[in-house]
Amino acid sequence: MEKATFGAGCFWGVEAAFRKVKGVVSTSVGYMGGHFPNPSYLDVLSRITGHAEVVQVEYDPQVVSYEELLAVFWDIHDPTTLNRQGPDKGEQYRSVIFFHNAQQAATAQESKTKLQMSGKFDRDIVTEIKSAGQYYLASEEHQQYFEKKGRH
Repeated sequence: MEKATFGAGCFWGVEAAFRKVKGVVSTSVGYMGGHFPNPSYLDVLSRITGHAEVVQVEYDPQVVSYEELLAVFWDIHDPTTLNRQGPDKGEQYRSVIFFHNAQQAATAQESKTKLQMSGKFDRDIVTEIKSAGQYYLASEEHQQYFEKKGRH
């Protein structure tokens, strides 16, 4: 099993999208990329921690490739809006790929470059590609949120 970590707006919808992918063994939502230890949802929402809302995906690379996961990532959000996805505003909603090894870093950068050059977007892609840091799991109420509460 391997891990992949993505931030693409509110983590509830991002997680729901990745849970549908064949080869994804498990998902969880949490926070990464900040400077505040053990942040709560309200800490991150207050925009003082520097964290992004992220989904951590555990996947079987024999069934689904990292490239396929990146394709899902690019497809489910607008990577050209800085610190915003739809009505959600703030750095916690930024578009970011946190890589777990050098191969993921190279693959993510190549994928971003290809997408930018494809002409699909009129604006520049602002997605950050950063080394994965400390991952803080969100509280249980946020895990598989749409499955528990129904999608609005």
